[in-house]
Amino acid sequence: MIDSVLNLLFRCPHKHLTRPVTPISMDGKPHGDTYVVCLACGKQFSYDLKEMRIGKPLPSSADFGVLPPGMPGPHKSKIKLALGIGVPLGIVIGSVLSSRRKRMSKQAGAEKNKPAKPASEQPDSDQPS
Repeated sequence: MIDSVLNLLFRCPHKHLTRPVTPISMDGKPHGDTYVVCLACGKQFSYDLKEMRIGKPLPSSADFGVLPPGMPGPHKSKIKLALGIGVPLGIVIGSVLSSRRKRMSKQAGAEKNKPAKPASEQPDSDQPS
């Protein structure tokens, strides 16, 4: 009774749904009905693939919609591994190169600011030997 009153007051519109899911066995054969899940409230609904319509709410149970033990897990992506290693490595290399560039420009700037050598110390190319 209280549940129905609360549903009337704070009802979820079930607008944000997952894609239709059909549980399959290891052989690839379906072993359950197709269903969708509301992302806002978590309620599961049956789904008719022929008419592409949402059906009645399914009873809530811990076993429904859960993968049975022994099912393979998600595949580990090599791209994620490469990005996980490559991005931090790129940041480190970039910071090393930029700091090296700054040091080189400071050294070049310091050499330009040094006073010129006196004329007596510089060899004259105009005078014959």
